[in-house]
Amino acid sequence: MTADDSYGRLDDDYPAYTMGRAAEMLGTTQGFLRAIGEARLITPLRSAGGHRRYSRYQLRIAARARELVDQGTPIEAACRIIALEDQLEEAQRINAEHRRSAALHTAAT
Repeated sequence: MTADDSYGRLDDDYPAYTMGRAAEMLGTTQGFLRAIGEARLITPLRSAGGHRRYSRYQLRIAARARELVDQGTPIEAACRIIALEDQLEEAQRINAEHRRSAALHTAAT
């Protein structure tokens, strides 16, 4: 990861969007965002005044949930699917790291 990549990731995690703006950007309702929060798919940060704030990363997750719900998937199932997709992606990333490490080890001996 380069320095530029890490700065981009910080921006991805920064809670820059209010609930109203996030709902508008996703073309959904604030109630939908509350529902996926209650399902613990995303946990928005809170401003000093207690208002929900969303990051770009959270908006991408919410957009995926909306896509599944729009296809007829119940919201609870959509949240579970997304959690499983994230777990699979992380497992694949770890496996790739192990393969690279094993290949480097094999090449060194």
